[in-house]
Amino acid sequence: MGHGKAKKALTYVAAAFALFYLFSRPASAAAAVDGVFNGIITGANQLAVFFNAFVA
Repeated sequence: MGHGKAKKALTYVAAAFALFYLFSRPASAAAAVDGVFNGIITGANQLAVFFNAFVA
């Protein structure tokens, strides 16, 4: 199996697991997605604070 095929297979496995998790535990999946988005927003806010302090 080539590198490209292995990456494609892993992508399909990850997508299948995500769908299984979504349908078997929707509340937990929603909490996980919420946690990821909150982490991204927190990181972006902290980066903005850093740059504002750096420029000022």
